[in-house]
Order: sequence, then structure tokens, then C-alpha cells
Amino acid sequence: MDSVTQIALGAALGQAVLGHKVGYRAALWGGALATLPDLDVFVSMGGAVADFTYHRSFSHSLITLTLLTPLLAWLINKLHGQYPDLQRRWLLLVWLALVTHPILDSFTIYGTQLFWPLPVEPTGSGSIFIIDPLYTVPLLLGVVLALASRQADWGRKMNRVGLAFSSLYLIWGLSAQAYVTGIAEENLAASTDKNTPDKELLVTAGPFNTLLWRVLVMQDDGYLEGYYSLFDPDRRIEFEHYSSQPELLSGLQDHWPVSRLQWFSKGFFKVESAGNNDVIISDLRMGAEPAYVFTFKVAEQKGEDIVPVTDQRIEQPRDWGLAKQLLQRIVSRDN
Repeated sequence: MDSVTQIALGAALGQAVLGHKVGYRAALWGGALATLPDLDVFVSMGGAVADFTYHRSFSHSLITLTLLTPLLAWLINKLHGQYPDLQRRWLLLVWLALVTHPILDSFTIYGTQLFWPLPVEPTGSGSIFIIDPLYTVPLLLGVVLALASRQADWGRKMNRVGLAFSSLYLIWGLSAQAYVTGIAEENLAASTDKNTPDKELLVTAGPFNTLLWRVLVMQDDGYLEGYYSLFDPDRRIEFEHYSSQPELLSGLQDHWPVSRLQWFSKGFFKVESAGNNDVIISDLRMGAEPAYVFTFKVAEQKGEDIVPVTDQRIEQPRDWGLAKQLLQRIVSRDN
């Protein structure tokens, strides 16, 4: 999730655990600690694909963060020498602020390596968009009201209400995703075009909401993309087919950026040749046709040969018009 949301969650948890004992310091430390896992973005991993796929790895590991918790809790309690009897409370605050960060991230589609260094596939359900006001705003309101009321019970209750609402919203997202997945499977089962059999299905939350869902279906000759809104009057999904050129990766199986992207994207990627003979791979999970957030050059075509190159990220311009269309699609299939 975005940094504001992570700070809000950490501050709300800090306020819930120790706000009645140490006041604003609990929310301050909770918010600060909740930002720590994302500091890995300032560490170069040695390449564009490495930076992309090692983000949310060691710094988002529940194992790493749990081991780090006692040291941080001891340092904080040492700094606040007037609270020697609250070591266990600080321990709980630190642990919750740290581990809820990657757990929340795992509800987005990016992919969080919760159990690094164990060889476990990244977790990314895609049941919530990376920015969703309905999740974030209740947390912020709860924290603000709690801090504004100082030690009043009603402020602490509002903070707990914000945490409860946001938690229930995550459950709602998973439920809505399961519902739309069932509809997508019905549509695919009823399809008369079986010339290109379906391989993988992915259903992810649309931009800034959990009412519109993007449906992606991988096929041998490309992929299908469609949208379904919970306001749609029927259970029909209109898919559009897009081509991919996986044959361009022939002979590149041992090229690390290629194999790494295939693994990290869980097979949801497209391959194409740009106008200047660049071979590029786009992660289809983040973005929408035709603009994707993570696109990388991994090889070049030189005559009949395809030669691996040092991976480079290709920046895609933000298409705010597409975002507007998708938000309008929530209430109308005609957009």
C-alpha cells in the first residue's frame, strides 16, 4: 500500500496499544515504524529487474521483522526512560507496526515475500488496490480523533472503530474478489472459442476501489482483458484479446532478468518487440492495456538473432484519461 496508508495503520495500532499510557508518542512511533520496511527502495539491488523483484523481500519478511522487534523495542524504551514498566507494551507496538506493513501489502497484487529467505512464492491477492481511500480514511480519522481528544475514552473508541472498519474492508475485498472470480469462470466456461485454451485467470481490484474488477486471462497466443462492476446488471464480461510474442524469449531461458520476471509475475506477462528492435517484457498485473507500470527491456533483435542485454526499466507515461474511464466504468458498461 501507499506510504500514507502504512503510516496511518501504524499510528492507529500504536495508539490502540499504548496511547492511553504514553499519549501521542504511541501514534508517532507506530507511524514511524510502519515506514521502515519500504526503506529498501533506497537500496540498489544491482539492476532494474533486481530492484523490482527484491522490493518487498528481506525488509518485508515476517521472520526478519520479528527478529528485529526486540532490539527496536528495547531502544525505544531506553529512549523513554520514564516508561520502564512498559517494555512488553512497546514490544507489542513495535511488532504490530512492523508486521502489519507486509501483511497489508500482501493484499495488493505486487507480490510480498512474507517468509524470505525461505523459497516461498510472493503473496499478492490483488483484493485491494495500492491506494484505496475507503481503507485509509477511516484509519486517519480514528487517529486524529484519538489524538485530539487526548485521554478521552471516546477518542480511543473512534480509533478502534477505524481499525475495525478497515479490517472489515479487507474482508469485503476478498469476498468481492471471490464473487467476481466465480463470474469470470462462468464466462470462460460458456465461451465458444476454445481454439486458444485458457491457462491462468487473475482478478484484481480496479483503481482506488473494490467495485470495479479487472479480469485477466492468459492464453497460448496472448491474453484476454475484461472488466466487471458490481453494479453491472448481468453476469456478462466483455473480453478483448491482446497478442503477445513469447517466441521472442526463445533461447533466453537462462537470462536472469527473463526467468526472474517470469517467476515474479507468476506467468502474467507479455512479450513484444518495440520499434527499435528492443525485446520488452511487461508485468500485466499492474496497469492496464496499453500502459503498464513495470516494463523492462531484456534483449535486442540483431538480424535473425536475439541477444540478451543488461535489463533496463522503460518508464511508461501515466494515462489519467484511462484512469478516469475505469472509474466511470463502475456505473456504466458503455464507458
